Amino acid sequence: MVLPHWCLLWLLLPLASRTQKLPTRDEELFQMQIRDKAFFHDSSVIPDGAEISSYLFRDTPKRYFFVVEEDNTPLSVTVTPCDAPLEWKLSLQELPEETSGEGSGDPEPLEQQKQQIINEEGTELFSYKGNDVEYFISSSSPSGLYQLELLSTEKDTHFKVYATTTPESDQLYPELPYDPRVDVTSLGRTTVTLAWKPSPTASLLKQPIQYCVVINREHNFKSLCAVDAKLSADDAFMMAPKPGLDFSPFDFAHFGFPSDNLGKERSYLAKPSPKLGRHVYSRPKVDIQQICIGNKNIFTVSDLKPDTQYYFDIFVVNTNSNTSTAYVGTFARTKEEAKQMTVELKDGKVTDVFVKRKGAKFLRFAPVSSHQKVTIFIHSCLDAIQIQVRRDGKLLLSQNVEGIRQFQLRGKPKAKYLIRLKGNKKGASMLKILATTRPSKQSFPSLPEDTRIKAFDKLRTCSSATVAWLGTQERNKFCIYKKEVDDNYNEDQKKREQNQCLGPDMRKKSEKVLCKYFHSQNLQKAVTTETIKDLQPGKSYLLDVYVIGHGGHSVKYQSKIVKTRKFC
Repeated sequence: MVLPHWCLLWLLLPLASRTQKLPTRDEELFQMQIRDKAFFHDSSVIPDGAEISSYLFRDTPKRYFFVVEEDNTPLSVTVTPCDAPLEWKLSLQELPEETSGEGSGDPEPLEQQKQQIINEEGTELFSYKGNDVEYFISSSSPSGLYQLELLSTEKDTHFKVYATTTPESDQLYPELPYDPRVDVTSLGRTTVTLAWKPSPTASLLKQPIQYCVVINREHNFKSLCAVDAKLSADDAFMMAPKPGLDFSPFDFAHFGFPSDNLGKERSYLAKPSPKLGRHVYSRPKVDIQQICIGNKNIFTVSDLKPDTQYYFDIFVVNTNSNTSTAYVGTFARTKEEAKQMTVELKDGKVTDVFVKRKGAKFLRFAPVSSHQKVTIFIHSCLDAIQIQVRRDGKLLLSQNVEGIRQFQLRGKPKAKYLIRLKGNKKGASMLKILATTRPSKQSFPSLPEDTRIKAFDKLRTCSSATVAWLGTQERNKFCIYKKEVDDNYNEDQKKREQNQCLGPDMRKKSEKVLCKYFHSQNLQKAVTTETIKDLQPGKSYLLDVYVIGHGGHSVKYQSKIVKTRKFC
């Protein structure tokens, strides 16, 4: 794998002048090459003053070369690992001398030059192993041929390299302030506020920058390309460079290609098999968020989970060059949920519960005697609410409840029941709840499956309306009330104004029509009708029916609006 990297070098050597100098940075040519990014794709030559991105196969070293023409030249080399630690070293080799020809200008034979370079191991200047963004900086470097060798021993990976002989004027990467730490200024259950000192690149150099905030629950990131690699892990197959003819069978195996089909690599590349690629690179569960916020240097992260540790990184990005520099990241654990007071439920007693918007309440029911089953009655007064019931830690029930519901759970000796009530996003919730081991002595009245009130249009008159509703086999007391409303009174107003748990005792006496007892052993005949009289012509009325249980607790049927005829 070493020889192909020297091919381009052999082409460069004849460019040497009789004084044995290779050209360094031609600014006009450099600007042209920088605009044409493909010029350096998969090349072994590092351009002076430009950042390049490339790819490493695991356990397969890669070498890059660049020439420093004159002694005492400033030199800066930056290597940025993306998604795996790298081993890299920088070494210096002296340029081959033209010793043949006695001044005739004829270079040495090509094979002799190649052998001379290969035999030169060079002087190691710097080496590093890790996943930090690491630098080699020298204010005065000797002329010669510099070799950068990189190796990844963990996995196939991306990386970036930047080398320049004019580090003072290039300033490719945004600068960090004297204190590059990220501070946590405020900490809550679901929010964390971060602050950091602004980059001098914006304030002093007047270059356009923006800050990007990265949040995750695993670790801090050393570079933005490491973040990008994590976010695009599923696209690694497509992001990897296409194998060329100089790749070994081992390299093809990395991408799912069988090593015995090297003669068919072009057909594989023309139509890559999704199955092969997906088999090797499956999508991981990425729990990471990146938010770019402009040039603000304070930001509040929201919608976090309570009692959870998060890692926060800030990157300053030069929006012209799209290069970035990482601040020193931080981490913090969000505060725990406020400890809830657990309400004790007494067997057969109705308890009123108020739950804040998006809040939660905990109730505990511990029967004092042995029991075969537990019955839970719940009456949601306003919007729907979620109920969860656990018996000795085991989840038995999780449902949304609207109106009135009854649940029967299998009992267990000495069992304890924890009930969690969670409010919704619309607003606060009110409800009544009863738990008992003796459902025959319940306080809530029994209800039919259908609690609507039906109005008979053909029986409407200018002064009366006839309605019907269903009952049950249990003898209950029913009270009907009426209230005059405007013609534009709609369902939304009706729902907003009415608390389903408010009983008839909260109504005006003038609104009461009548009360009566009613039941039927035959459920198909458990229906009653009533005619409401003394109404005004052409008016709308809101009708409510309340069923009152033996314990005095009432449940309201669904309200009904009727309108009397205007002309009779």
